[in-house]
Amino acid sequence: MACRPNQITTMSKSKQRFTVGGSADEVENAFYEAMQTGNLDKLMACWADEDDIVCVHPGGARLVGAGAIRESFEAIFAQGAIPVMSMDVKKVESMACAMHSVLERIQVALPDGVSEGFVIATNVYHQTPQGWRLVVHHASPGTMEEAQVMGAMPAVLH
Repeated sequence: MACRPNQITTMSKSKQRFTVGGSADEVENAFYEAMQTGNLDKLMACWADEDDIVCVHPGGARLVGAGAIRESFEAIFAQGAIPVMSMDVKKVESMACAMHSVLERIQVALPDGVSEGFVIATNVYHQTPQGWRLVVHHASPGTMEEAQVMGAMPAVLH
């Protein structure tokens, strides 16, 4: 399989190849799809190949480096895929950096049924020689009220 410029490819232990597109938006779509399907190798293909990449899960500690990030998602995926949907994305982009503020809607299984939860996340992407890659995913617990406020905010403040 040939790669277009700015694509991300990784090989898993099962010799599957995962290719992520060239834009920050395409990498973000692949990241959320990997969470929805519980695909650890596809998720890790979205991350930059740098020592100082950072992930903070809601209420969790700061994880630095691919090994720590991989271990955390491996533990999460051991419980199943993450039924997450990104919505209400606000973007700040430049030539070599993109920052996406994302409202995530997650279905949470509770003893009395399925409920919705919300997470406020910041995803930062850098343009690398391999294309756009995720360098920071910082997620914080959100509330229904915050989700409603974010959804109601105008795109231009003045």
